[in-house]
Amino acid sequence: MNTRRSTAPSYLSHTRLAQIGCVCIFILLFTAAAFPSQADQASPGWVVISVEEYQTLREHAYPAEHPELPPVEATLSRVDYDLRISPNGDFASGRASLTVDVIKDGWVRVAIPAGLLVREARLDGKLVSLVPHTGGKGGEHLSAVLDRPGRAVLQLDIALPVASSPGEESITLPSTASGVTRASVQLMRQGVDVRLGGGLLAEKTETGAESKWLAYGSGNQPLTFTWKRKLEDHRLTQALRMRGSLVELLSLGEDSTPVYAEVKLEIAQGAAKDVRIAVPENVTINQVSGAMVGDWEVKSGELAVTFLEPVEQSARFTISGETRTPREGKIDVPLLRLLNTERDSGGIAVEVLGAGEIKDLKPQGLENADPSDLSEVVVNRQSPSMVAFRFRSVDSKSPRALTVDVARYAQQAVLMANVEEARYQVLLSKEGKLLVQARYAIRNNSRNFLKITLPQGAAIWSATLAGRPVRPGQSPDGALLLPLEKSRAGDEAPIFPVEVLYLARETGWTEKGKARLVLPALDLPISRTGVELYHPPLFRVTEEPGSFRVEPYEAPLSAALTPALNADYGRNSGGVVNAVTKSGANSENDRLQTLVDDYRTKTPGGIGAKVLPVKISFPAIGPSLFLVSELTGENKAPAIELSYQREKKEGRQ
Repeated sequence: MNTRRSTAPSYLSHTRLAQIGCVCIFILLFTAAAFPSQADQASPGWVVISVEEYQTLREHAYPAEHPELPPVEATLSRVDYDLRISPNGDFASGRASLTVDVIKDGWVRVAIPAGLLVREARLDGKLVSLVPHTGGKGGEHLSAVLDRPGRAVLQLDIALPVASSPGEESITLPSTASGVTRASVQLMRQGVDVRLGGGLLAEKTETGAESKWLAYGSGNQPLTFTWKRKLEDHRLTQALRMRGSLVELLSLGEDSTPVYAEVKLEIAQGAAKDVRIAVPENVTINQVSGAMVGDWEVKSGELAVTFLEPVEQSARFTISGETRTPREGKIDVPLLRLLNTERDSGGIAVEVLGAGEIKDLKPQGLENADPSDLSEVVVNRQSPSMVAFRFRSVDSKSPRALTVDVARYAQQAVLMANVEEARYQVLLSKEGKLLVQARYAIRNNSRNFLKITLPQGAAIWSATLAGRPVRPGQSPDGALLLPLEKSRAGDEAPIFPVEVLYLARETGWTEKGKARLVLPALDLPISRTGVELYHPPLFRVTEEPGSFRVEPYEAPLSAALTPALNADYGRNSGGVVNAVTKSGANSENDRLQTLVDDYRTKTPGGIGAKVLPVKISFPAIGPSLFLVSELTGENKAPAIELSYQREKKEGRQ
């Protein structure tokens, strides 16, 4: 065969080129067969191909079409069971409806759930033969053969054996490949408790002499019904016989007296739905807590504690309350008492808070006891002045009373150092710049310096002590050291203010996000903290759960931070004047004269020997939040967690 090389335009497809090539080859083959003498004379520009190469070109020109097959032949979409358990309880019979979706054309096999005893199968009211099939993970099982695509409902008349165990009976529906399994089971018996495994029990009804259950399962795991005869509990109808123990702890304070009690109950007969405790008139109950406590109420001098469910064996709960007693002298101790019990035991422990002791005792119906014999709560109290009594084992209605004589002593000042109140004013810009004014009301009679650790990267602008500028020192770890005033030994430490103004930088704000503002850490505990946070007006800011909470603005409670006590200390943007209370302070004229003298004091070079304080008002700009917290520990930096979002203005594109 001789063929001439030809070139095709670039816009023709490969398939079209192959078709043209096959036609040309066919013509050349016919010509070569008719004129063999010309085929022997090869000239430049011709090529000879074999028959196999020709067939390959033809397969590329006319490719065979392969039909796309569905991924599965048929699916089992839903299985519905309607079963009835025989009166003798040996087996369950009924109907299983299998909803099948056939996808493939032609004959397909649909597996019947394994473990079902099938009596007959019907499709559209006609009997269907089930054939055995071996294969897959399930081993040998029955299958139905369907011949047309679409949805079909295959109905099976089935039977299941009932499994018996001591005191229980059960049936198990096999797992299938369906997405939904629904089962309705009827039992010709009443007064049974049913438990379901592998699904959800949606309905349980008892009508006439039968019980009916409706359950749903996912299909990929077996559905098991387990039932047993309901046992009648006669404890609720029996007369209640109860014993109890009540241990009370009373802490005599100067202003208020906390009351704490532990109650333990033991049920000897019947079931207790609630318990009642006699409460004196001057005792206020604040909380009753326990695992079985559902509700509680104080009415007519009785505390009624209701349980979540009737208690048949034992229960335990605690009572917290308070009362007001005289500061010293003869005090009648309020006693709590269990009611409606055959026998009550326990005791009472009384301690004195503060500097004082119990001088005299007058008990009635009580026996002296060691505090360690009463309760673990009493044992853990390390009080130097505590007395304990055990309730005398007599009639539960016998009178009980206790009177103590308390003597108080003057307390000696032992405070070392403490920050009574901390106030911060924070001005925050959207670029992340922070201007913070920190003011602290401090009591001190032992410390020489206050250590303040500013946030990382912060730059201090000014520092004052009791309204006077001071130059802070620096500790080896980079923290600030401010000198403190000390009171004389034995004197009550006065309050004086310390102020620090610094600039810091945080991450800039975006359209929406979270921010964390870290405040300075002090080496003294802080009793309470208030923060005025001024933020950009274009953002809506909310606080996140943490140590700070948002409250309406309140003026400082500390005398060192309240108005009108130190005029030259200045007024800040929140309308608060920093004050100085100092024992033996000079009058206003004396302080002004001292300021003038300091200004006139010159060095030989004519430069002022002392730097005059420059007081500037804090720039309170924009909306603000007032946040508070209590009890900040030593060397702990309080942090404020915030969420912000830019507000969308009307008319802005």
